[in-house]
Amino acid sequence: MPVPGRVRILGIDPGSLRLGYGVVDCVGPGQVAYVECGVIAAPPRLERAERLTAIGRGLREVLDELSPDEVAMEQAFYGKNVQSTLALGEARGAVTFLVCDKGLTLAGYAPAKVKRTIVGHGAATKEQIGYLVRALLSLRRVPEPDAADALAIAICHARHRTLALVQQETRSRRPRVR
Repeated sequence: MPVPGRVRILGIDPGSLRLGYGVVDCVGPGQVAYVECGVIAAPPRLERAERLTAIGRGLREVLDELSPDEVAMEQAFYGKNVQSTLALGEARGAVTFLVCDKGLTLAGYAPAKVKRTIVGHGAATKEQIGYLVRALLSLRRVPEPDAADALAIAICHARHRTLALVQQETRSRRPRVR
């Protein structure tokens, strides 16, 4: 059941072997509270379709259990290895299907934008992301890298969503010139 004034955001760092997820609640303008994070992993010995099925089932459980209001995912980037790029695209497709099948909105953020939002520059390391996610959410320890990345994506979405709401409110208050 939705909580008034709270928006639950699920951040996803997609992968065909490991999918990181992180959930935060927006509890006020610019304020986020940690809910949960983790990694859904599939055995590397499985064929790609079987791995994606296993990861998809795990993600479906997360969606059912945590009931996010919105979902944000890292956008795909082109890598040098064509097979890795293809596998990532398939993982993103599986995530997109599951999220849209639930009727949820899905936002995408480039890795550099997430890093700029969390760390302040687009060339941040995984260690910097983990450290700042831990600090921003007052966690006792740094989450594992895929989960920390997913939390960073969720925080990035929360910040950009708040900014968009403020801009929309400002525009609606402006007097119209005729």
